[in-house]
Amino acid sequence: MKEAPILRVAGLAKSFTLHAQGVRLAVLDGVDLELSPGECVVLEAPSGSGKSTLLRALYGNYRVDRGQILLRHRGAVVDVAAASPRLLLELRRETIGYVSQFLRVIPRVPALDIVAEPLLERGARPPEARARAAALLAALSLPERLWGLAPATFSGGEQQRVNIARALIAEHPLLLLDEPTAALDAENGARVTALLDERRARGTAMLGIFHDAAARHTLATRPYPLRERNRAA
Repeated sequence: MKEAPILRVAGLAKSFTLHAQGVRLAVLDGVDLELSPGECVVLEAPSGSGKSTLLRALYGNYRVDRGQILLRHRGAVVDVAAASPRLLLELRRETIGYVSQFLRVIPRVPALDIVAEPLLERGARPPEARARAAALLAALSLPERLWGLAPATFSGGEQQRVNIARALIAEHPLLLLDEPTAALDAENGARVTALLDERRARGTAMLGIFHDAAARHTLATRPYPLRERNRAA
């Protein structure tokens, strides 16, 4: 029997108002999808159709115009679209992870501590958190000489590996992935894809954008065609 969805999106709509031009841009309208543990659903649509907007709305970065984002959390179902700021922080700490295309962290914090932080926030002891962070950075082939340095001076690919390690360490049941391998060469992209596939096989649900054909071929369990809705009104 198929496991109950961890995420169900119903009637989701999102628009942006360009006040200077007096224009409302409808980006998403009528998005309905379900995502179960162990699935990797890939968003398919042309650039500019709202794929990244959808991921940010599901993570609570954007408030939606209407619709529900129903997430299984602590044995109950909560609506991310109506969640308070405190609940959103709890959801991000425990249930929903997000890998963007860019690493946004506090300057001057070493890479190892950046990766360990999600575990520390959940009450892990510092030696355990740093050991797990080190294991992930090693698995992603980030040189150990960089672990004690702040990522601001890292290359784009090195920063992205820190970003991915930070997202994976907490083992969220749901991961939102916005082109996780975009800044990586083929070898490092394959490492990231293998780690994500291992997590998916263990039951992590994933919803993502993948322009990397190899990653998409390995990870995708099914596509979700996102209808193009962006138009001025």
